[in-house]
Formats: sequence, structure tokens, C-alpha cells
Amino acid sequence: MPPRNKITQLNAAQYDALERAIIDRRRLSVWRRGTEFMVIVDRLRVTGGREALEAHHPTTGDKLTLYIDELEGIEVVG
Repeated sequence: MPPRNKITQLNAAQYDALERAIIDRRRLSVWRRGTEFMVIVDRLRVTGGREALEAHHPTTGDKLTLYIDELEGIEVVG
């Protein structure tokens, strides 16, 4: 697989907020390819050298895997 051109780097404060959201089961607003996803993250994992958010939709329960290096933004929502 060729190296990815766009890599999202989270800083320490963003990782802290993400980890706290996972622990507290808070919603995240996540942007990928211009689309906003509202999700609850179940866990953060590394697969194939990439960080992935295992998440689900807060209303429907649909599962979703979001790779951090594909994201344009993350925001913790109340």
C-alpha cells in the first residue's frame, strides 16, 4: 500500500479529549471527506499501523470504523 498523502495528527489535548469522550461515552462530531458524522466511540485501536475509532451511531446503533488519518476534524459534543 502506498504511503498516505494526508495525515491527521492529533495533539496531546485532542488525544486527552478523545480518551475522555470514550470513557464518558460522549458523542463526537467527526468530519471525513466533507461529511459530518455524529458518533459514540467504543474504542481506539491500531490496525495495520493506523489508528482507528470503532464507533456507533448514537440513535441507530450502526457500527462504523473511522481511521484518524482520514479525518478532517474531531470535536467532542456534550
